[in-house]
Amino acid sequence: MDDKKKRAHPPKVAEGGKSDKITAHIQARILAEALPHLIRYDDKTVVIKFGGNAMGDEKLAEAFAQDIVYLKQSGVNPIVVHGGGPQIARMLKKLEIKSEFINGLRVTDKPTVEVVEMVLAGAINKEIVSAINRQGGKAVGISGKDANLMIADRITEMSDPTSNLMKAIDIGYVGEPKYVNPHIVDVISGSDLIPVVAPVAISRDGETLNVNADSFASALAARMKAKRLLLLTDVAGVLDNDNKLISSLTIADARELIRDGTITGGMIPKMEGCIEVVEAGVEAVVIIDGRVPHCVLLELFTEHGVGTLVGQENKIK
Repeated sequence: MDDKKKRAHPPKVAEGGKSDKITAHIQARILAEALPHLIRYDDKTVVIKFGGNAMGDEKLAEAFAQDIVYLKQSGVNPIVVHGGGPQIARMLKKLEIKSEFINGLRVTDKPTVEVVEMVLAGAINKEIVSAINRQGGKAVGISGKDANLMIADRITEMSDPTSNLMKAIDIGYVGEPKYVNPHIVDVISGSDLIPVVAPVAISRDGETLNVNADSFASALAARMKAKRLLLLTDVAGVLDNDNKLISSLTIADARELIRDGTITGGMIPKMEGCIEVVEAGVEAVVIIDGRVPHCVLLELFTEHGVGTLVGQENKIK
């Protein structure tokens, strides 16, 4: 019998001989409440950047894998892009390769970029693929180098934090996305497979470049005109001056919060990236608290969400 036609297992019977009808009713109500969201995302592309605590916590990683499989089985096309900074740092330390950061980006010489590719496209990518497959999915691991998915240029200048002027800089084999060729992702997503992408790109000269995972996911989502870009982080989202979560922002709201100092530090470039992605055609970007189990399903299939949504004014849910 086809899996879709099989009846669900009957509810378990408790010691008193009574079925757990309350649980069954709650499950039915949850499914009914999720239906409008399932329709909204049917056959739509959702790019999810997976990183932070969720990658290092076994239970959170398992819940994430379950969420991804559920999305695919529900008719959504999930594309996972992952980071791996802590794992890279541990491997560099083990190999006694010194590493430093400039404006949040790892200085990447030739030996370092080899380690970066080994860790990202090798160990981490396959761990995530295996986790999704253990939950019943069919994940395929690739990197930005496969089929020239991501062409990047070396970063040769950055904004000076003190003067806000552009300053020439050499941080080695670190790139920013330039061109996205999504054919390989389209082919994978168009089947029953789930693409898991390591943020390693190739330059127009054939060099391997390390790309920030947020930037990689943003460029991919923009090129594919994704319905949503979800950025899993280690914070609750954007907080107001009373440290309360702001559940949604228009582009105008976000720019005003940057101007008035409500959004500060590392959240500024993340928010600026969100604005760019929405302006490029993605309906909305959500900064999600990846420390919350099943945060992806909570964000997409409930009215509550677990982070801050940034979108055009007429498209904020």
